[in-house]
Amino acid sequence: MRSTLEEAIVETRSTSLENRPRLPRIALSKRHRAVVRALNPMLVTYLEASWDLCETDSILFGAALAVCRTIGTKVSTVGHATGQLSAIPAWRRRIEERIAKYRALIDRLICFRSGNNRPRIVRTVRMAFAGTNSDQKRVYESLERPIVSGTGPAPNQDDTVAFWRDLWSEHVNHSEGPWTEVVASQCASITPMDPDIITPDDVAEAVRRAPNWKSPGLDGLHHYWLKGFVVCHTVLARQFQEALNQKSLPSLFTTGVTRLVPKDQESLRDYFSKFGEITEVMVMKDPTTRRSRGFGFITFADPASVDKVLAQGTHELDGKKGKPLISF
Repeated sequence: MRSTLEEAIVETRSTSLENRPRLPRIALSKRHRAVVRALNPMLVTYLEASWDLCETDSILFGAALAVCRTIGTKVSTVGHATGQLSAIPAWRRRIEERIAKYRALIDRLICFRSGNNRPRIVRTVRMAFAGTNSDQKRVYESLERPIVSGTGPAPNQDDTVAFWRDLWSEHVNHSEGPWTEVVASQCASITPMDPDIITPDDVAEAVRRAPNWKSPGLDGLHHYWLKGFVVCHTVLARQFQEALNQKSLPSLFTTGVTRLVPKDQESLRDYFSKFGEITEVMVMKDPTTRRSRGFGFITFADPASVDKVLAQGTHELDGKKGKPLISF
């Protein structure tokens, strides 16, 4: 097990964050917990020699990788940033599930209007009306709320990307106006706060309340491993304290991805208008927040346009790929 740990740590140190393998979820069994506990004493030597948070993160990720290899869990060999492209994204699954749910409900309502009074159809209609009547005030407020939409043209995609790139990537020099000196003089008489001291107990309490397998950060390390490798709490407390005193954090904690996903009726109309004349475009929105639910409906004047859309198969809109579904 020690050689497996050494090999995994060396491998992790030589791999960038984006190219790290994806750590799988492991079952919460006694055998797996025993393997994690057995690795704790072996990690002490590596953690004591760690000089910063990035090095500690590499050690912990390597230890998690060693656990997976020891218990025989399959680990993806592709990077966690690119491996997700081969699987169906979670947002797409949610949208398809919602579409299927609403399509079934609409079909039953149409059957009820056409005179089909089978018990299952009637029960569905009653449940739909009961859900509407449960909060009539919110329903009427959503119906009476004015729909706010932009009147001008949509912003250019290149300009939007450039705006956010400048906002996140360029260094900002804050202006130190005269008013800052006035505020500083007014605050001179305020008793400063006692310095914050981060203890290992603070780290243990923070990770104890965190979900085990929620989506990890850029490093791909889940909270489960921070809970299992208890020997890291002392080192993390010390290094977090040093970062707090030095007022600096490694890029590991400040690097992220900004995704620009505009969802409006005009973007749908502009994209699908090349397949034929569109008579209606409707984006499904939450009645309370007015935010898009992630899918919409398009009605073409000519049924042949629908065939053209389906013949193309996968469509890419706003950086996301998906297959449209037909509804009658």
